[in-house]
Amino acid sequence: MIEALRTQEAGETAITPIAATPPAATPAPAQESPSLDLSALDWAAVEAAIRRAAADEVMPRFRQLAAEDIVEKSGPHDLVTVADRLAEEHLTASLTALLPGSRVVGEEAVHADPGVLDALHGDAPVWIVDPVDGTRQFVHGDPGFCTLVALAHRGEVLASWTYAPALGLMAIARRGAGARLNGVPLQAGSPSSGAVLDVATSHYDFTDDEQKRVLATLETGGIAPRPCGSAGLEYLHIARGEIDATAFSWENAWDHAAGLLLVHEAGGASGTVAGQPFRIEGGNALPFTAARDAETARRILGLLAAAN
Repeated sequence: MIEALRTQEAGETAITPIAATPPAATPAPAQESPSLDLSALDWAAVEAAIRRAAADEVMPRFRQLAAEDIVEKSGPHDLVTVADRLAEEHLTASLTALLPGSRVVGEEAVHADPGVLDALHGDAPVWIVDPVDGTRQFVHGDPGFCTLVALAHRGEVLASWTYAPALGLMAIARRGAGARLNGVPLQAGSPSSGAVLDVATSHYDFTDDEQKRVLATLETGGIAPRPCGSAGLEYLHIARGEIDATAFSWENAWDHAAGLLLVHEAGGASGTVAGQPFRIEGGNALPFTAARDAETARRILGLLAAAN
């Protein structure tokens, strides 16, 4: 059972390590939420649908975008492209067909209608979709972008897919069944004793002065913070043991749901500065972290909490 951060009576923030189930040669069925029957869901077809959306809508436009294919949303750093929109439409149609009665909460649909987020509070299973995570990288011809899909029910993430088509990477996690990258089991491991921690933080282009002040507490001995790229790929880096932690100050479900399950199923830990699990429905105390192990998460959160 996955346990997240909790606050001790004495006020000290503590974290319970995650007991990760070692992946078997063949992934076991995901644990299902009460009253949700996923026995008929074709898991291979879900992966195929994600690959197809990227092949049809994203990769043909990679390094081929015209100026009119790119639009600013909230500002010059918040971009959306025709590939984002069409890939989300593709995934919405294919994923709901694979799981009748399911809903989709996609980044672009929520931008058009914030009421779409209400599905996260409902009883129907929800596909949480970021069609191109790392749009800025995609626009600049950088291969460091990915498609993120998570399947959730009543606030619990049951499965996730992190697909980086330009890098040839597909990471899949199923709750209770471990995490795999291109079919190979993932284990995040722990940082070497005394090693400087590599921490990806919210990018300064997307943080206000208060968020910058809190994140600046990580600029201390033994920690090397840097601005993040694609959030989905940063989570994958943790699950692979390539970086040690994140410190994020925003909570969009499409950016985090897939990666948090991936990290947990690779043996990692996560939590918010309030000592609570991150909730995909929102309303979290921020910042929050995901890390290779419980001790690293505890250290990052201790520094962040000290700034409040």
